[in-house]
Amino acid sequence: MKLFLTAMICFTLLAAAGHAQDKKEPDEKEPAKKEPAKKEPAKEEAAKEDDGGLKTLSDKVSYGIGFSFGQQLLPSGLDADDLNSKLVVEALLDALGKKKSRISDAQVRAAYDELIAEKNKKEGAAFLAANGKKEGVVTTKSGLQYKIIKAGSGKIPKTTDRVKVHYRGTLIDGTEFDSPDKQDEPSGFAVTGVIKGWTEALQLMKVGAKWKLFIPSELAYGADPGPGGKIEPHAALIFDIELVGIE
Repeated sequence: MKLFLTAMICFTLLAAAGHAQDKKEPDEKEPAKKEPAKKEPAKEEAAKEDDGGLKTLSDKVSYGIGFSFGQQLLPSGLDADDLNSKLVVEALLDALGKKKSRISDAQVRAAYDELIAEKNKKEGAAFLAANGKKEGVVTTKSGLQYKIIKAGSGKIPKTTDRVKVHYRGTLIDGTEFDSPDKQDEPSGFAVTGVIKGWTEALQLMKVGAKWKLFIPSELAYGADPGPGGKIEPHAALIFDIELVGIE
């Protein structure tokens, strides 16, 4: 988290430096043509622009850096409602004042992960509750939800079978995290070698069927989705599955 915050500040400062560099004087080898002096439209427009109550250059630069920094925090998976803004400002001032952090990086990371997990649980539960009321959506006793896009006519897989499928996986916000269905060849899996939601659904589908699955986190990857991917702890997932065949 410390590296994350440092990177954000560095990004902001580098962006500001790059903007200043873009405003350098024209190359001396190619002098600009002299024209009658006149007021530049850009400067005239800037003069009319509201300064937001920020009078000094230092105030404007300070506010600009702070605002940019706040914008950079948004993609981290949290929003303003998840944070204590007073503590964000207090911690920023502590860092600028070269004070020692009140908690360790490990404590921040652990709290961040837990907060993300709790948020995903709430959002997943709300999504599934609303989704379960939609026409065509079936909810099983386990909490798995599915919608039949195309009914198959072949055999139904057993727990001892391996299946061939085309599939695409997304988060509930539509973010795609897996899409091997774009390949010509289907993917092969053991019926019991996949997440619980898949295992249950595959034993209900017929070969040739296309289903849309809505899987609660406890039937997906739960608290441990693995590092480096787009799936966060306790995230509900959506899959489009076509059962191509049984090996």
